[in-house]
Amino acid sequence: MPESSAAVPARNPSSPDETVIFSEKLWPGAWIWVVAGGIASAGILVFAPISLAAGFTAAAVLFAIEAVLLVLSTPSLAVTTRTLQVGRASIERSLIGAAAAYRGKEATAERGTRLNGLAYLCIRGWIDPVVRIEIADPSDPTPYWLTSTRRPEELVAALAGK
Repeated sequence: MPESSAAVPARNPSSPDETVIFSEKLWPGAWIWVVAGGIASAGILVFAPISLAAGFTAAAVLFAIEAVLLVLSTPSLAVTTRTLQVGRASIERSLIGAAAAYRGKEATAERGTRLNGLAYLCIRGWIDPVVRIEIADPSDPTPYWLTSTRRPEELVAALAGK
């Protein structure tokens, strides 16, 4: 049977001489876990009229499902000597331009009023700072990548050290 032709992100094996300069996982913040616990506790309210044990079991199962989904959907950022990986996307560092870090109101503007609809986004609502990475590839219609990061200055410095 022929293999599927569905688009799947390609992962190129790292060469031994490729050094990781920057790496970060965009884990959910503490308040996301509190919200997940609150949503899971709704299982107690739904199943408590049947049985209190069923309610606590439903809450535990709901929380486990939420935890698995949160962990599996956590993107990572990585800068190596040759590539930049943001979530599922990867690009050669020779094809990127300037990078700029934004915090507070500037970060909100980058995610909102200044956002280009063609930009590649890897943003998480629980992480305020963002880094805007210009794409210098003339054949790529994406003008820039915008990613959340808890360490924006470090990411910009890693990208500047081409």
